[in-house]
Amino acid sequence: MSGIAGKGCEIIIPQEEKKTVKEIERSIVKTYRKELWTKFIKAVKDYNLVQEGDKIAVAISGGKDSLLLAKLMQELKIHGNVNFELEFIAMDPGYHSQIRELLEENCKHLEIPVTIYKSGIFDVIDEKAKEYPCYLCARMRRGSLYAKAKELGCNKLALGHHYNDVIETTMLNVLYAGNFKTMLPKLKSANFENMELIRPMYYIEEDNIKKFINYCGIWPLNCACMVAAKKIGNKRYEIKGLIKELKKNFDGVEKSIFKSAENVNVDSILGWKKDGEKVSYLDEYDER
Repeated sequence: MSGIAGKGCEIIIPQEEKKTVKEIERSIVKTYRKELWTKFIKAVKDYNLVQEGDKIAVAISGGKDSLLLAKLMQELKIHGNVNFELEFIAMDPGYHSQIRELLEENCKHLEIPVTIYKSGIFDVIDEKAKEYPCYLCARMRRGSLYAKAKELGCNKLALGHHYNDVIETTMLNVLYAGNFKTMLPKLKSANFENMELIRPMYYIEEDNIKKFINYCGIWPLNCACMVAAKKIGNKRYEIKGLIKELKKNFDGVEKSIFKSAENVNVDSILGWKKDGEKVSYLDEYDER
């Protein structure tokens, strides 16, 4: 059930016996309070991600990140002081039947009332994508999830991107795309009116998600991609490896990369883009 995905997949084999849903829910606010719950709440508050009257579609891929996100959002609805609604949606892009069954089984065990719908995206990217199908797949998935969320009357779409995704995306853009661009905690959809994307797990580290999933005894889906496994791997693995090597000599490297997006010094960069327009520092040089 392994494969290659846009976020970089890793097979997680649970080391613990499967816990009951009550034990799992309790562990989020008790055992893993500092690592998961506190950081989740901080991101929600810092970036005002959940507001009164929201109807939020939580995207479930079946992987470790989205399963945790679903449980965090359920706990927020129970313990939070904001009134909002939840929908849980999972897109079946062309999974093998066993993959689909595992997704359904995990959601049933975790008491996540998910709506699963088919999209056939795997067939499209297998035909159109070349060596690197992950970018096209991610864009198509996002559009499909937005459309389904809109159909269900939602105004927000929640995704399970975490702290390490933010760091890796920043480095991918710097090293491979030649720009400085990070993964934002929330953004308005350009193609779906009155829709907003939110990332409530923005501060949660991937290692702690793995620990939680192992504790739960759940076997999450990896990317389950039927296309990328036949093509060349993606660059995110290389970035993960690079950051791992850098950490050997500088333990704070991840924090520095993350914070760099908050501390951009516009007086010391060659150029930037604003609303699609490119600006050079020379444009304002004589006025300084």
